[in-house]
Amino acid sequence: MEDVTRLTFPAFFAATLNRFGNRNAMALVGKQPLTYLEANDRIQAVIAFLEKLGIQPGDKVALLSTNQPNWGIAYFAVTFMGAVIVPLLPEFLPAEISTLLEHSETRVIFASEGLLPKLAGIETRWLQEVVKIEDFTVIRSHENRPVFEATARPEGVYQVQEDDLAAIIYTSGTTGTPKGVMLSHKNICFTAIKGHEIQPIKETDRFLSILPLSHTYENTLGLILPMYRGACVYYLGKPPTPALLLPALLVVKPTLILTVPMIIEKIFRSKILPEFTGNKAISLLYKIPPIRKVLHRVAGKKLMETFGGELAFFGVGGAKLNKTVERFLIEAHFPYAVGYGLTECAPLLAGFNPHHPKLQSTGPPCIGVQLKIVKVDERTNEGEIWAKGPNTMKGYYKEPQLTSQIITPDGWLKTGDLGTFDADNNLYIKGRVKSMIVRSNGENVYPEDIESVINNFRYVVESLVVEKKGKLIALVHFNQEEIEQRYQYLKAEVSNYVDQKTEELRMELQDYVNSRVNKFSQLQLVVSQPNPFQKTATQKIKRFMYT
Repeated sequence: MEDVTRLTFPAFFAATLNRFGNRNAMALVGKQPLTYLEANDRIQAVIAFLEKLGIQPGDKVALLSTNQPNWGIAYFAVTFMGAVIVPLLPEFLPAEISTLLEHSETRVIFASEGLLPKLAGIETRWLQEVVKIEDFTVIRSHENRPVFEATARPEGVYQVQEDDLAAIIYTSGTTGTPKGVMLSHKNICFTAIKGHEIQPIKETDRFLSILPLSHTYENTLGLILPMYRGACVYYLGKPPTPALLLPALLVVKPTLILTVPMIIEKIFRSKILPEFTGNKAISLLYKIPPIRKVLHRVAGKKLMETFGGELAFFGVGGAKLNKTVERFLIEAHFPYAVGYGLTECAPLLAGFNPHHPKLQSTGPPCIGVQLKIVKVDERTNEGEIWAKGPNTMKGYYKEPQLTSQIITPDGWLKTGDLGTFDADNNLYIKGRVKSMIVRSNGENVYPEDIESVINNFRYVVESLVVEKKGKLIALVHFNQEEIEQRYQYLKAEVSNYVDQKTEELRMELQDYVNSRVNKFSQLQLVVSQPNPFQKTATQKIKRFMYT
C-alpha cells in the first residue's frame, strides 16, 4: 500500500482505516460485518481493557480460541500496544497449554467459551486473568475483575517498532517438541506484502477462513494480508465440517480461500474420482488423456459452483499436493495456487498464483527472499533449502542454542526441507531431510513420493512410509466405511467381509505401488493402520510418532 511506510500492524491498520474505513472488515457467516472503523473502535476498547488488567508493552497475552471476529480484535489490540501475542492451537491438550503458558510467561489469556474447560485447574507463576473472548468477560482473576467497556479508550500512547516482537508461535510440527517461534512486526508484515505480490488483493475481496488463525499460514495470509488491503474475512465460528462449510460457501461466495492439500484431496477422491471410475464405460474413456481433460473441465465447473461460483484464488499450502489431484486442478481450470514456507519465516518463501500453475512445484521464491540449495547431491541436484530475508524469525524463545543450530551467523535459515530448482527458478520440494531414507546401497528414498502413489489407490485415506530393520514398510489407513458400503452384498455370507477385503486390498496395494516406483523405493510390507494418523494443524502426519 502506497502510504504504508513502516512494517508494523498499527501502521498497516492506520493506512487501511484512512482508505477503507467504511469497508467491511470481518464477520461471522450470516452476520453483519464490522467495518474497519467499527473494528478500530473495538480494538481501542480492548486496549483500554488490557491497560486495566495491567498489561504493558512486552508482556505476553495468549489466545486460545476458534476463528471469529474477536480473535482478530484481540490479536490487534495486544500487538498495537506493543505487547506480545501467543496464539495457541485449539487442539492442544490441557497439559500442553499449561506448559506453553508457563514457558511463554503469559499473563492474560483470551479463550473462546467452548475451550474454557481446557483451562480448568491450570495455574502458572505468571497467569493472572482468563478472559472469555466472545464478550471480553473476565472469567478468572487474581484481583478485582475489571469490566470491559465498549466505549473506553486507551490512556497510553504506544510506539511500535518494526523489529519489536509481535508473536510467539508454538508449533508441535511433524518432528516432536514444540518450539516458540519469535516473529517481529516486520517479519509478518513483509510476508503479507509478498502474498499481495503473488495474488493482488482488492478491498472488494471476500476471504472465507477455514484454517486455525493460530497457525501462522492462516494468520499472516488470512488475517494480516486482507487487513493490509482492506478486504473482508468471514468466519464459520466452528470447525469446518461439510455440513457447515457447504452452505457458508453459497452465502459468502468467497473470492479467496486458504486451505491444505488434505481438503481438496479428500473432495477429489470421495466426490469427483468416483464419478469417473464407478462406471466401466466411463472408466475406460477416462484413461484416454483428451477425454479425461474434457471430463475434468466439466467437473471443474461443478466444483466452482460448490465453492460459490466467484472463487479467484484457492491457496494450498502446509504440505505437498498430490500429483494426481494437482493434475486434475490444472485440467479443470480450477483457480488453485501453491505456496511454500515454514513458521520460522512467517511463513511464505515461494509461491505461484492461479494464472501460472506449475505441476508439483511451489513456484519461484518471493521477491526479496533468497533461497539456495546446499549440500547438493550431484546425481539429483537436490539438497537442503536455506532461506534468508526480512521474514526470517528472531529466533526460538528462550532457546539460543537451538536458534544457533538453525540460523547461521550470516543469517541463513536451514529449512530442513530438500529441494531443487528448475531452469526457470521454480522450486520443487522433495521432502524433509529427517524423513529421507538412505538405503543400504546408498540410494536416497523420499517417503513422500511413495505415499503420493499409495494415496491414489482406491479406499486409501492416508499413508506413511517408514524404514524398519532395513525394510520399507507402508502404514496405510483404509476407508473402512467405504469398503463396507462397496461390499455390502457379502455381508449375509461372510461375517468378517470388511476385514477380508481390507486384507486383499493390502496385498494388492503392495503390487500396485511396486509397479510404479523404482526398485530402491519398492515396499517390503504393507501394514493396515486401523485409526487415522495424528496430525499437525496443517494436517501433516506427525512422523515422529510412527518412526
